[in-house]
Amino acid sequence: VQLQASGGGLVQAGGSLRLSCAASGRPGTYAMGWFRQAPGKEREFVAVISWSGSQTYYGASVKGRFSISRDNAKNTVYLQMNSLKPEDTAVYYCAAGDNTNIVLTRRGNLNWGQGTLVTVSS
Repeated sequence: VQLQASGGGLVQAGGSLRLSCAASGRPGTYAMGWFRQAPGKEREFVAVISWSGSQTYYGASVKGRFSISRDNAKNTVYLQMNSLKPEDTAVYYCAAGDNTNIVLTRRGNLNWGQGTLVTVSS
């Protein structure tokens, strides 16, 4: 199983970025999500989406600013990030798991991508 994240970069505060994560080699249905890790901090849950897209959950710090979506025909999940703040600066990782609960809690078998760096300047 491979998860390839992309779309990170440098953006000014208040700006937007869209991250993508393409999955390959994982059969069946699965939830996908995003986490982030800032320097010196623990990895933090950002968002998760079910296979059908009918269930989405967000971390408190990004709710209302970030939006997760997926295109199953392309095996890709997206994270639209708006109204970015300097505190959103982190390496963003995508993950895939059997369901949203497994991804959200990280209790179970997860596949991880390699991470993409997002830097928000003030």
